[in-house]
Amino acid sequence: MTTLQAAPAQATYREVFAVSQFRVLFTGYTFFLGGETVKMLALSVTVYAGTGSPLLAALAYVAGFLPYALGGTLLLAYADRWPPRAVMVGYDLVRAAVAAVLAAGLLSPTAMLVLVFVTGIPSAVASAARSALLPELLDGDRYVLGRAVFSMAAGGTQVLGFAVGGMLIAAFGPYGALWITVASCLLSAALLRLRLAERPRRGTAARYAVRETWRVNRELLRRPAIRSLLLAQWLPPALVVGAEGVLVPYAVQIGMPDSAGLLFTAVALGMLTGDLAIGRLVTPERRERLTGPLALLLGAPLLGFVLTPGPIIAALLLAVSGFGVAYQLGLARRFLEAVPEANRGQAFGLALTGTMTLQGLFAAGGGALGEVSAPGLVVGVAGAASLLAVLGLWRVLASPRT
Repeated sequence: MTTLQAAPAQATYREVFAVSQFRVLFTGYTFFLGGETVKMLALSVTVYAGTGSPLLAALAYVAGFLPYALGGTLLLAYADRWPPRAVMVGYDLVRAAVAAVLAAGLLSPTAMLVLVFVTGIPSAVASAARSALLPELLDGDRYVLGRAVFSMAAGGTQVLGFAVGGMLIAAFGPYGALWITVASCLLSAALLRLRLAERPRRGTAARYAVRETWRVNRELLRRPAIRSLLLAQWLPPALVVGAEGVLVPYAVQIGMPDSAGLLFTAVALGMLTGDLAIGRLVTPERRERLTGPLALLLGAPLLGFVLTPGPIIAALLLAVSGFGVAYQLGLARRFLEAVPEANRGQAFGLALTGTMTLQGLFAAGGGALGEVSAPGLVVGVAGAASLLAVLGLWRVLASPRT
């Protein structure tokens, strides 16, 4: 049983953005998200149009998620043993090259998926380096609000990304829209290289990266407090992503294929609203006590999809579900205090690896289920599974002390 320190005094978003290095990191992250959102939508549309397969469309949607399984088990040691700026800039350049190849339109849908998968393996290291840098820039409740800002960027950038991406695809086709990703990658790399201060690596150079990654991951997972907090972060939202993997086929099912962008946007808008409201209007102590109830919102609204609602009602249900993602703000401080500082990069990388890997697997599973079941039923099943996961983890989610 680990007793946490008292919740810190409530911070403001103005205090967070007063830190210049945070502004640089945040701006680079928005470039990253914008490009990835456009790429994900363009790739999913391209694969579904070329194959007509819900499974392959879902795989296209999560092609950038699944590599975390490999990167998180083979390379995470580098998150603490390479300078964070070099890691992030290097991966931005890799992403730019991949997006340029995709935009050239020379690959088959299968080859596109393979390319995105293979070159996405180092993404776990880059994301871990970014996440571990955040508590070095922000302290106390500013760190929690910084996490909220990153989550809001994910929601807000996706709102704009899906809206703009849809218009770009309509105007220039999916291949033409992919050049937006190329530009965003290069902008992010330039910004981080020129404006982000270099920081030393947290550990010594890893001679055997795979062995070191496995060793530290095992040590982290053996600690009950860390393991329970990881499961609480992983399972409820990952099961909901199983529903997002069939939103394109669902839009086709209800006879409005052009509404897919609206459905994706609703999820992102709900995430943005939830993080803004819970992060700013709720005190740190209350925020941690609301973790369980907020987690219930992830899956409960999705049960309504078994009735095959139209695009407006479906979008509202998805927005409420997205709002529930704010439950993770109540876990942020607890997880930071639970992990050892010397392995902070790998600990955050492990959390991201589990999140992205499970989201990819459940989205692929949703797509596979969509091959034999109606997409609306798949969404409802995903919501029910998320609710069961929350109930199973209620002791962790409902208590601010683990």
